[in-house]
Amino acid sequence: MTTVAEILRDKGNSAIYSVSPRSTMLDALKMMAEKGVGALLVLDGAALAGIVTERDYARKIALQGRNSSSTLVGDVMTSKVHCVLPRQTSGECMALMTTHRIRHLPVMDENRQLVGVLSIGDLVKEIISEQQFTIQQLEHYISGTTPIHS
Repeated sequence: MTTVAEILRDKGNSAIYSVSPRSTMLDALKMMAEKGVGALLVLDGAALAGIVTERDYARKIALQGRNSSSTLVGDVMTSKVHCVLPRQTSGECMALMTTHRIRHLPVMDENRQLVGVLSIGDLVKEIISEQQFTIQQLEHYISGTTPIHS
């Protein structure tokens, strides 16, 4: 299986989008829209304080009739954030996401430094690629042909 480090390398865009817990939800929503992402890490200085998502907005602001321009990110963010290490596999990440019903995983190195973020889309793309490779190898094995590597 592919490691988190390999997925991040292949992903290309390694930007980490973040807000402060003192930012308003309106500012967070604007950034999510501008960057085309569904979640932002919440950093208090360099420390990971939480994660805020479109789902948080829908459930904790819109449905409760709160005002996004006066509600702070720190008041609605998820503070218990599940993180992964670069050496973990795509399968381990998918299991973690499935078990905890989450869509984003911050990636921390062994020194607890933030190095990236994986989304469920990143993992699905990688798993599909792995399965396609396996299918091609099996087709070549069955047909007795040598696979062509590009």
